[in-house]
Amino acid sequence: MSDNTKIDFIYLSEADMIKAGVTNMPSCVDTMEDMFALLHKGDYRMAGPNNDSHGAMVTFPEKPDIPTMPRHTPDRRLMAMPAYLGGDYQTCGVKWYGSNIANREKGLPRSILMFTLNDTDTGAPLAHMSANLLSAYRTGAVPGVGARHLARKNSKIVGLLGPGVMGKTSISAFMAACPNIDTIKVKGRGKKSLDSFLSWVNETFPQITVTVVDTLEDVVRDADIVTYCNSGETGDVSTYPIVKREWVKPGAYISMPAYCRFDADLEANDVRKVMDNIGLYEAWHEEAPKPAHMYIPIIGCRFMDMIDEGLMKKEELEDLGAICAGASPGRLNDDEIIVLSVGGLPTEDVAWATKIYHNAIKQDIGVKLNLWDTPMLR
Repeated sequence: MSDNTKIDFIYLSEADMIKAGVTNMPSCVDTMEDMFALLHKGDYRMAGPNNDSHGAMVTFPEKPDIPTMPRHTPDRRLMAMPAYLGGDYQTCGVKWYGSNIANREKGLPRSILMFTLNDTDTGAPLAHMSANLLSAYRTGAVPGVGARHLARKNSKIVGLLGPGVMGKTSISAFMAACPNIDTIKVKGRGKKSLDSFLSWVNETFPQITVTVVDTLEDVVRDADIVTYCNSGETGDVSTYPIVKREWVKPGAYISMPAYCRFDADLEANDVRKVMDNIGLYEAWHEEAPKPAHMYIPIIGCRFMDMIDEGLMKKEELEDLGAICAGASPGRLNDDEIIVLSVGGLPTEDVAWATKIYHNAIKQDIGVKLNLWDTPMLR
């Protein structure tokens, strides 16, 4: 038995994460593409009986019997998202977060996230890090991986619903994949978020012209890339923002990391339906009441409901990992409409956290903390 029982780990604040490169979107897109190829090989594990679960979530009742228990409000939840990733990563970890839309009234983000990265062999912590930027950039990078393989190479116009954090990171990723983008049509809820978005684009991508539009049809029409990055209440699917086939340009790439619904024509089998990880949706479908799209508003959950209803076959679903690994084709021609459902995977957090951790170690960023020299109990 080794006598070297000392365990140190590093703490990375949000400022440290920025120094270590968490906002480097081109690098994040490359990392996510690499991660998806590992998923295709099966060199990963997530939670749940099929090793593909999004995570474990704590929700609160509408009317708690216990007076001190938090009451359900939109997007209030506590969640743990664990995963292991192989390949060159060979790490595991868990993202833990609390979310409550009412945080915005306090000047805080809707979700407050932390990530712990661990040694896979011993389980010892390697790093504990601020994870809001980690999560935002890995989420935005996935639509960029999709754009690399599924968007037309000369894509110029993006239609965006929701100019918040996810909208900004998605645009960054689209630019990394499709540098000819020169126009964004954006629809938002309020002046504050739109002004913030306009300032951000002007500073980050001054070559892009931004037009604020009023309707969903205006967002979608003539766009080479369409993405809905909005948030809202789940339950009543008829209130989810719609995409109609008649609005969609031939050859459009539709990236959907947020809640939405399609009309029947856009659900037709000539529209290619790509999932970020088919197993994730199978796990969600097993875990959620039916129809799953009522409870998990991602469009991939609607596709699972359609399989239940006999409206499509499972074989029609395509996997982004297989496309990244070269086992399945990306875009085949300039006219096909391709949808990417983006659900979010804890393996993405592990991949990007591992890269940032290695950057931090190389550059001596962060605060070293001691767990113990010799454990009291063993």
